[in-house]
Amino acid sequence: MAYYSDSMAEPTRFPDAGLDEALDEPSYRFIAATDGTHLAYCAHGEGPPLLFVRGWVSHLELMWADRAYRTYWTALARTLRVHRFDSRGNGLSDRNPERVDLESLLLDVDAVVDAAGLDRFVLYGASFGGVLATAYAALHPERVSHLIVCGGYARGADLFPTGSRDDFLATLRNVPAAGGLLLSRATSPEPDDQAFARADRIWRSVTPETAARLYGLGFDMDVTDLAPKIACPALVMHRRSARVMTVDLGRQLAALIPGAEFVTFEGKAHNPWEGDAGQTLGAIGRVLGLDVAPSGRDDRLPLTVLFTDMEGSTLLTQRLGDAAAQEVLRRHNGVIRQALVQHGGSEIKHTGDGIMASFRSTSRALECATAIQKGFAASNDERSGPPIRVRVGLNAGEPVREDRDLFGTAVQIARRACDAAEPGAIFVTPVVRELAAGHSFSFRDRGEHNLKGLDEPLHLYEVRWR
Repeated sequence: MAYYSDSMAEPTRFPDAGLDEALDEPSYRFIAATDGTHLAYCAHGEGPPLLFVRGWVSHLELMWADRAYRTYWTALARTLRVHRFDSRGNGLSDRNPERVDLESLLLDVDAVVDAAGLDRFVLYGASFGGVLATAYAALHPERVSHLIVCGGYARGADLFPTGSRDDFLATLRNVPAAGGLLLSRATSPEPDDQAFARADRIWRSVTPETAARLYGLGFDMDVTDLAPKIACPALVMHRRSARVMTVDLGRQLAALIPGAEFVTFEGKAHNPWEGDAGQTLGAIGRVLGLDVAPSGRDDRLPLTVLFTDMEGSTLLTQRLGDAAAQEVLRRHNGVIRQALVQHGGSEIKHTGDGIMASFRSTSRALECATAIQKGFAASNDERSGPPIRVRVGLNAGEPVREDRDLFGTAVQIARRACDAAEPGAIFVTPVVRELAAGHSFSFRDRGEHNLKGLDEPLHLYEVRWR
């Protein structure tokens, strides 16, 4: 398990403009699982297929009316073919199914997979849906290319003490008004005057009896034996202050999945589209190698481009040999990618001995560059063997976007700023320094540099990060 943790104090929400621009409401189709239960599902977007498995309560139509939810899935649908559905007992699907157990809920997933003609796909589960997605990925390795879980867990018995669990289920059945408020306040980012509206949406999505059956199943679920069988790349995301699904539960799940990345974010939001939704989108985009961002983005908006370059990578390979040098490179990649996830960067490409990334915020790019250097400093202190020292260069401008890559003068200057930096240093152009005005960054004037490919000398500044 690779462990990445975010320590940002200030959430940024969605990182782009154009939040109100989203896809029209999708059309819904009705299909039947093999046991005859009728299900509603929809698909929208273009690209590799992604299937989302919701938690306990869902309603395709009602949830699409929520702006944060709509914006989130519109962002993913820019580069993915997104498939969503209401599982049995929920929303537009059969409200009073005869069966509600693990096997039948997995039949629902199979029904959508078959109806959509999916061969291999990304499987994304949130909350209880993350448990179902984990089980499905373990049982169908030939179908799942990537597993993504947000706010999940491995063993339902760890959620509540048994007595509290029984009281909660009884409240859902017998006093649904109180049960709905309990659910709303437990899972919303902040208890507020919208709690009654959220509780009302819960009971418009599921009956009290079915809710109690689903939550009871969730408390009984245990995938500790299935998770170690997962063979695909896996990303487990969790909010560090989540109320019910505590971060320890996510950590335990990630530890069971071979090679899983565990990424934590600040905040207490239960759903991935709430709170700082840009963080979960950025992590998903990085793992899938896609540029995931909210719709409505103007591709002409300025970006801050960051390059890194590892000192002496060729000599390192010659001295250590391919296998040992590759291990050093993996360590190098891990430090940089951790910083990118934490600070909202989009990895554009790997350059062999470095990484190129872009940011929509210059201050976030500078925070990331600082985190990279601090990360290598800490890693070098903790480990024996050759230290890893990297140069970092940043520039801001309007690069040309094509085939998920960036080109043009803005990119070339960022590359040259990186080339000019000493190992362990961060060099930036005047425009980056100017855009950072008002933030708590300190710069040292490094004068003019004659750089390869540029007709005129370039003035550069060094970021004081130590």
